[in-house]
Amino acid sequence: MPYVVLVLIIVLLIILASCIKIVPQAQAMILERLGGYQDTWGVGIHFKVPFIDRIARRVVLKEQVVDFAPQPVITKDNVTMRIDTVVFYQITDPKLYAYGVENPLMAIENLTATTLRNIIGDLELDETLTSRELINTKMRVSLDVATDPWGIKVNRVELKNIIPPAAIQDAMEKQMKAERERRESILRAEGEKKSTILVAEGQKESAILDAEAEKQAAILRAEAKKEATIREAEGEALAILKIQQAKADGIRYLKEAGADASVLQLKSLEAFERAADGKATKIIIPSDIQGMAGMVKAITEVAKES
Repeated sequence: MPYVVLVLIIVLLIILASCIKIVPQAQAMILERLGGYQDTWGVGIHFKVPFIDRIARRVVLKEQVVDFAPQPVITKDNVTMRIDTVVFYQITDPKLYAYGVENPLMAIENLTATTLRNIIGDLELDETLTSRELINTKMRVSLDVATDPWGIKVNRVELKNIIPPAAIQDAMEKQMKAERERRESILRAEGEKKSTILVAEGQKESAILDAEAEKQAAILRAEAKKEATIREAEGEALAILKIQQAKADGIRYLKEAGADASVLQLKSLEAFERAADGKATKIIIPSDIQGMAGMVKAITEVAKES
């Protein structure tokens, strides 16, 4: 009998322990009583009635990421491509998530595929390749509205890969190669143009500098010649001034010595003699000097007779 009581006590303790539930952070539990929804347990310790209450579902409230397989889509210009998407979602209402849809992830995947086909069907190939942000925004808005009754909030949708057909990829690669070659040709032509312009500008500047140097040299030569002429003229003027000063000094000395007219006339004759210097062919002598010459000749003859 004691053993039976001990077993009953152990079973009772096990049952009581199973009725104690601790909900960790960022999780929730859906409690059902007799098959119907009873409560949503949040973080903390909770107790349930044995054999009547049961935990129907554990729900993770953290943001989750699901990567769906590539889906075939057709663009507006009838190009078939494959696009895989990544959806970031978070459960905001555990009750709606538990009872809103049978398989939430499959529902989101199918909804993503149909929404993607609708959006891509209105775009051409080039627009699809260059409008990722627009497609992401439209898909997020559509999925967020559609998943609200399921207690799910779609935070973000991203196009992971856009895989066009092989023929389109080859054409795109050829187009990119041609574009790169065109840009290279343009850059090379611009470089050659700039190089030619720089060479021409260098030659122009060199010619300008040469002309400026020649001009400065000519100005310096002219200034030097002008200065030499000025110095030469100054020297001649100084020489003439000294000659005139010497003549004036000689006249003054003669006057101071009391020389008479005869002496002055003799000095004049000496001056004419120096002027002739044996080179002149004709000399015009004033009349008063001629008379003086005759007088000198007469005096000379009288001196010879005596």
